[in-house]
Amino acid sequence: MTKVVHPYSHRIGILRDWKSKWFFSGAKYKDNLVSDLKLRKFLDKRLKGLFVSLVEIERSEKALRIILKTSRPGVIIGRSGEGAQKLKADIEKFIRKNNLEASAEVKVDIVEVDNPDADARIVAYSVAEGLEKRMPFRRVGKQVVEKVMATRGVEGVRILLSGRLGGADMARTEEIKKGSIPLQTFRADIDFARERASLPYGDIGIKVWIYKGEVFEDNNN
Repeated sequence: MTKVVHPYSHRIGILRDWKSKWFFSGAKYKDNLVSDLKLRKFLDKRLKGLFVSLVEIERSEKALRIILKTSRPGVIIGRSGEGAQKLKADIEKFIRKNNLEASAEVKVDIVEVDNPDADARIVAYSVAEGLEKRMPFRRVGKQVVEKVMATRGVEGVRILLSGRLGGADMARTEEIKKGSIPLQTFRADIDFARERASLPYGDIGIKVWIYKGEVFEDNNN
């Protein structure tokens, strides 16, 4: 417990599920893993700035299904579904170009996030967006923390900013925290995300932890 462990991987099998699910058996584990990693890297670059919270990949013998969870589904889907069709075509083109392991059919599902203010990745995007607009980092952090704490079900939030904050010559780290973040409690529902804000004088690293209370077996949620 003395090592720093990612809060998501720390709770896989307890509160979290795998982000990639393969519904078939076979000897293509290595090819599927490499394919998933390259697909995720491509989608991160392709969907940057569109507030995508989570990318889930499901593989079966007949289809490759990609589930995108976002707070702005209309921006990705586009008018009359043109954006979703173009995204699907880009994914198929990327798979063919890189000779990735994929099933015959590619499906893209876009799901709206129910509570974006309690989603760590979307909150991290909001902080990065504020910093890239050249807003003071303390004001951005405090505004986001207050907004997250006002959300129902949130019991704690922590934001860590690292880099040349405010354009200073020397990089430093600033922390804004409210409530509790029990990282070592397995039943604690903690959402975590990393993001990067690109500024003229360098990148600012952003880490966000959001604590949504403890989850017990008799809870329905």
